[in-house]
Amino acid sequence: MPDADAAESLPSLLFACARAHPGRPMLHAWREGGWKPLPWGAFVQQVAAVSAGLLAGGVQPGDRVLLVSENRPEFLVADVAIMCAGAVTVPTYVTNTVADHAHILRDCGARAAIVSTPALAARVGEAARASGGLDLLVVMEDPPAGALPWQRLLDTPSDPATTMAAAERIPPGRLACLIYTSGTGGLPKGVMLPHRAMLANRRGVKGLIERLGLVGDRYLSFLPLSHSYEHTVGGFLLPSFGIEVFYSRGADRVSAELADVRPGVITAVPRLFEVLRARILAGLARESALKRALFGRTLALGLHRLDGPPLGLFERAQDALLDRLVREKVRARFGGRLKALVSGGARLDPGLSGFFLALGLPVLQGYGQTEAGPVVSVNPPWDNRRHTVGPPIEGAEVAIAEDGEVLVRGDLVMDGYWNAPEATAAALRPGPGGHIWLHTGDVGALEGRHLVITDRKRDFLKTAGGDMVSPAKIEALLTAEPEIAQAVAAGEGDPAISALIVAAEGFDRAAVEAAVARVNALLSPVERVRRFALVPPFTIENGLLTPTMKHKRRAVWEAHAEVLAQLRG
Repeated sequence: MPDADAAESLPSLLFACARAHPGRPMLHAWREGGWKPLPWGAFVQQVAAVSAGLLAGGVQPGDRVLLVSENRPEFLVADVAIMCAGAVTVPTYVTNTVADHAHILRDCGARAAIVSTPALAARVGEAARASGGLDLLVVMEDPPAGALPWQRLLDTPSDPATTMAAAERIPPGRLACLIYTSGTGGLPKGVMLPHRAMLANRRGVKGLIERLGLVGDRYLSFLPLSHSYEHTVGGFLLPSFGIEVFYSRGADRVSAELADVRPGVITAVPRLFEVLRARILAGLARESALKRALFGRTLALGLHRLDGPPLGLFERAQDALLDRLVREKVRARFGGRLKALVSGGARLDPGLSGFFLALGLPVLQGYGQTEAGPVVSVNPPWDNRRHTVGPPIEGAEVAIAEDGEVLVRGDLVMDGYWNAPEATAAALRPGPGGHIWLHTGDVGALEGRHLVITDRKRDFLKTAGGDMVSPAKIEALLTAEPEIAQAVAAGEGDPAISALIVAAEGFDRAAVEAAVARVNALLSPVERVRRFALVPPFTIENGLLTPTMKHKRRAVWEAHAEVLAQLRG
């Protein structure tokens, strides 16, 4: 049997690890007041049983199976079991509306679904009735009438050895999953990712994982497993290096879990960094003048050390002392053993990453797209250039088109969009050398091997004066200010740029106005925010944030159309 490095499918990747250490803990969930581990051997047994149960329930090779669950061991068991049955996993967010689920069910043609709770079963069931129905609905907890209990699948007679042997025959080019984009504009599209794409991601980061000393470490998982990044990285890549996965109970428990689990690696989206910084600064405001001064000096010296020139002898001594007095306490809040705090999902402002790096946290910004497996590049700590998203991972080829668009090529690239030939042709088309490249829609440049992302190609605002303005740049600068929690710029066809701003906790309009003035000093005249309005927070619940905490710019504009009209005068 091949080892993990030689695996040609995602199930065979994990099964290779199970053969190597069947008794070692693989996944952990909080149950009955403590962390309950699922060992590798038990994981394989459950996968074999669920796979057999799905086949007995009528799932056929090539079928699409909807998977709707919060992060828990059963998610990965179901995911791998679906693939072992020869079917295609369609993971979707637990926050999806009935309309969201109905669109995905109609688009992918799924006739089977696995969900975690009765509430989700009701939502998916309603969506199914609006889109042609389901032949099989499996529910993990308290299954309603007409649904198949998850336990029934676990009780299906099966032979793990046969399942493992069958996994070795899955070709790398077979479709593994359909990951639907979060739909920041228009209807979500199903990204077709074959096994080879995610395996290419694993090969690409193998050297980084090993050099960081993360093999056999711990990972706290709190980004949704239905997102392409967590699905690949938290679901397959990190476990395949023997890293134990702990599934968080939610954002409100993360602080306690960091201290309890003491992970070596965690991943986050920029919005979480913004929230963490705001909390740190809010706590600092309640401290003594001496502690605030020490904190400020720690930040200043840390940034000096990051960006140069080299610290002098006295400054190095100061920095070492402040490392013990300040940074050690900050690191302890993250468990004290963190080797990598990886940011992805959207551009991380250099000022925001600098804040955490200066405090001694190993923030590594990366870049990726669902259409690329999704990891394309990442900054290694030994060459961490915070204004970039790092060099491409091994096996990923990156080029810049004449118009500045970032192009990606390699085994990590998707097969296309499900049932969307025109969108596929627009994304996968010839580029340098006459090869087919993924046209990412992002604008960037290469500084040596390091990639810099500047904007989305289609996200510019064209003002009434004909000036092209990047809203992402303005929003990043605004949210870098401690007084501003969230911001969305507007101004398409308008004489000047406006902004919808959510004030950070404890700050009023006057404080926000001062922050906007500081940002305007950094912007060119056409980019400056001439008027702004304070609005309620953008959340997943009100439909203004994606499940990975990126704001839906157009949805925000539409929700506050009257406010924007008043700002225009």
